[in-house]
Amino acid sequence: MRLQPRNKRLHKKALEIFTLSRNISDYLVHDLAPLQKNGKENPYIYFTGDIVRQSDSLALKIIAAENQFFKDDRIKQATSLIHITNKLYKNCQRLEQSQSNGKEFLILLRKELRKFRHLQRNWLMSL
Repeated sequence: MRLQPRNKRLHKKALEIFTLSRNISDYLVHDLAPLQKNGKENPYIYFTGDIVRQSDSLALKIIAAENQFFKDDRIKQATSLIHITNKLYKNCQRLEQSQSNGKEFLILLRKELRKFRHLQRNWLMSL
């Protein structure tokens, strides 16, 4: 099994997104952790963990797709990567609705995800 990706640009962008989402999550957790005035926890706090978990799996899915022997299996892994990317983008949109000072960073993350999607489309053609 090959551990190095063939498409280095896509893999590098996935790692950048992971680093960025982890830093954003660390920043947002401090804003969203205190209880609300009604005594309940902020429902947006769970999305901070989701963006980290989803962005962590981007690079792994790229390698998994490239290491599949059969084309159908590669396409299945690539489709899974597309779903994860879409969920990550949606969770960024949800976090932008939170009452946090870090919303500007989420705009940056969504911009990087759009670049990732462009690279991803080109990568899909080479599978």
